[in-house]
Amino acid sequence: MPLRIAIVTQAYRPAVGGVTEHVDATARGLRERGHDVTVITSRFERSAAPEPGVLRIGWNLVVPYNGAENNVTLGLGLAGRLDAAFRRGRYDVVHVHCPLSPTLPLLALRVARQPTVGTFHTVSSWDLPFRLLRAPLGPVFRRMARVTAVSDAARDDVTRHFPGPVRVIPNGVDLDRFRPGLRPLPRFDDGIPNVLFVGRFDPRKGLPELLRAAEILTLEGLRFRLILVGDGRLRERLERMTHGPLRGRVLFEGRVDHDRLPRYYATADVFCSPAVSGESFGLVLLEAMAVGAPVLATDLPGYRCVVTNDSDGILVPPRDVPALAAALKGLLLDLGLRRRLGARGVETARRFGWDRVVDELLDVFHDVTGSAAERRPLRPAARDAPPTPVSV
Repeated sequence: MPLRIAIVTQAYRPAVGGVTEHVDATARGLRERGHDVTVITSRFERSAAPEPGVLRIGWNLVVPYNGAENNVTLGLGLAGRLDAAFRRGRYDVVHVHCPLSPTLPLLALRVARQPTVGTFHTVSSWDLPFRLLRAPLGPVFRRMARVTAVSDAARDDVTRHFPGPVRVIPNGVDLDRFRPGLRPLPRFDDGIPNVLFVGRFDPRKGLPELLRAAEILTLEGLRFRLILVGDGRLRERLERMTHGPLRGRVLFEGRVDHDRLPRYYATADVFCSPAVSGESFGLVLLEAMAVGAPVLATDLPGYRCVVTNDSDGILVPPRDVPALAAALKGLLLDLGLRRRLGARGVETARRFGWDRVVDELLDVFHDVTGSAAERRPLRPAARDAPPTPVSV
């Protein structure tokens, strides 16, 4: 039986990142199965045109936290507008991403009278806020009918503060979009080995360490080109780091559109993601692996959910520039190793198609809508009076 599903998320287009990709892919997959899906998020642009299946309320503010840029929704009467949207939509289930994040996710849990499913996406490098807010957040956490996380690392981060069952449903990869056999971009197909990074230029992504490792290899006389896809607040600092030995070796490509991104992966002789902390799941690793690019990443719990060291990728300690440089050199000089890792990476990526993720989510949605009343009665909304407007 088709479901009416509301997906509440503060990270959504035009914002880029794993949450946006997850919401887009699962919403599309659910609609393809005949379900009615509305994405509820905030406005990022004042002139944004209406979008089918998307409801935008409030305005987005980018806040630095946990070594990354985070989206927070501001506006008057957010709780009331959410409550009205839930009533008007008559949804069977509300799926809330990053459910304990202010403001939209927390408000959604507070006002929803439908069963709610929460999905945690992050690993905190600083858990003091959760420890301080554990008591007031506990009742909100318990309003969720089911809790999921995108990886073991994300699950462990949640249960450290809020014990209880958390089902791991991983991120996925679009295996039609990211696939072996794509043509490299012609302007990089000149015999010079290409090292690729894709992601936001956030402090936790380890880009200064990557540039220092690249400088070591440059001074050793190794031929390669470093291609950086993405943007962010570290860009000026990174550009300054390329004024010395790395001059002419590093290309800043900025943000790349949806259709062209797979060909950047196909261009890579090595894909490198040297994050230093805070990664709950290696979505960019999966994209690279699905195309067949050999992966070099740091040994973080979230990345170990995707990559097995020396099997379908290489993992090195985070912040260890000499180890990163040595591993990168080894890959650039060993074509056989690159081919072996690339082939095994394709096999790994095939286990993470979005179809599997959507099937698992539907299993949870049908569970909470089909028997939630008997198993766990829905708690009433936090108040019976009209919602209190949120002032900003």
